[in-house]
Amino acid sequence: MTPEWDLVVIGGGPAGMTAAQYGARANLRTVVIEEMAAGGAVLLISDMENYPGFPEPVNGYEFSEAMRRQTENFGAEFKSATATSITKDGNIFTVETSDGPVTSWTVALSTGARHKHLGAPGEEEFSGRGVSYCATCDGPFFKNKKILVVGGGDSACDEASYLANLTDKLVMIHRRDRFRAQKVLADRVLKNPNIDVRLSHILESIEGDNKVNKVVMKKTDTGETYEEEFDAVFIFIGAIPQTALVPELEKDEAGYVVTNQGMETSEEGLFVIGDVRATPFRQVVVACGEGAVAAHMAAAHIDDVKGEVYAGIK
Repeated sequence: MTPEWDLVVIGGGPAGMTAAQYGARANLRTVVIEEMAAGGAVLLISDMENYPGFPEPVNGYEFSEAMRRQTENFGAEFKSATATSITKDGNIFTVETSDGPVTSWTVALSTGARHKHLGAPGEEEFSGRGVSYCATCDGPFFKNKKILVVGGGDSACDEASYLANLTDKLVMIHRRDRFRAQKVLADRVLKNPNIDVRLSHILESIEGDNKVNKVVMKKTDTGETYEEEFDAVFIFIGAIPQTALVPELEKDEAGYVVTNQGMETSEEGLFVIGDVRATPFRQVVVACGEGAVAAHMAAAHIDDVKGEVYAGIK
């Protein structure tokens, strides 16, 4: 049996579209399965200023649309559907979707991770207008401004330390009376003169007009609430990697899928890229690099598989 596709990419964010581009350029029959609009989380970025080759900030939607057109120009196709399962029979994968099954020699999973939200009033309203979930993405926009960081884990402490290089007016709150981050990371925050740490605090609401200008906080030990002016709120309370399609694969402590340097998982021919993958740094440029590597290795895998198939023909 010959599958319908050489490479099926699940998820149309930057990692997925780059994998599709490199796959199509390598003459692989390539399809991207995306349940929403191509671009993924990048669609929410109003001004992306740290992608190489763009001296001026680029709107996330425009960036995503350009990537989509480029991907199609190389010959890859897009399928608007929801992937519901991945199975393998011999060397052939079957991806069940809401629009029927597709078969392929290889699969690249690029389903991303979803930032956990507080659910505080104003959080959704001001997302992209002072509320952010990525310090390296949006921190430079608030250089020397007053910033509130919410969270107490490893990522919160890492991101707060980064933001403290941009401003000396940074407040960090955590709902417990101590950080849950590793001691070395927590100590780094506690000793930083640019960070005002306030434990036993929760964020009650975020307020403003066209953008964030103040928040309401609550002291959990006394019940006291108070307002304070801020220019930005960065929320780091964790992320949920979207791994429902691959429950059997190896994952790290945080639930991200583990791969080798070729982006391949323990299942030969199944690659994982982008924010769903275990990686020390999650950025658009990193995701694109992972997509390129995955497509290159997928082509090599297909050559190996087809070689085995042809060798078996008498």
